[in-house]
Amino acid sequence: MAVDMKMPILIIDDYKTMLRIIRNLLKQLGFDNVDEATDGSQALAKMRTSKYGLVISDWNMEPMTGYQLLQEVRKDEALKDTPFIMITAESKTENVIAAKKAGVNNYIVKPFNAATLKTKMSAVLGDF
Repeated sequence: MAVDMKMPILIIDDYKTMLRIIRNLLKQLGFDNVDEATDGSQALAKMRTSKYGLVISDWNMEPMTGYQLLQEVRKDEALKDTPFIMITAESKTENVIAAKKAGVNNYIVKPFNAATLKTKMSAVLGDF
């Protein structure tokens, strides 16, 4: 099945610069329908009102972390199947294991480029 390049993608990070970088990388890959949130609770509110084809979230945010967001999404019947990629600056094994147990679809360690993002997204969504 072909990936819908027009599907809405939600990116979450508490650094505006990182949001801009991720948005630009997605644009390079052909995805223009990008929404953003600056923390997990804002993202959860958006996810409950709009359907997203993919969520890309930073791990470390306040007051709700990306990990807490992932746990909430997986508990919610309407949201639990949403593809979810976690981004973090730390490649700690315990974080990767915790995220996998919580149901993350893939994991990206900063810094990363468009090629890495495409590889991780393809693993989750299929080739595009």
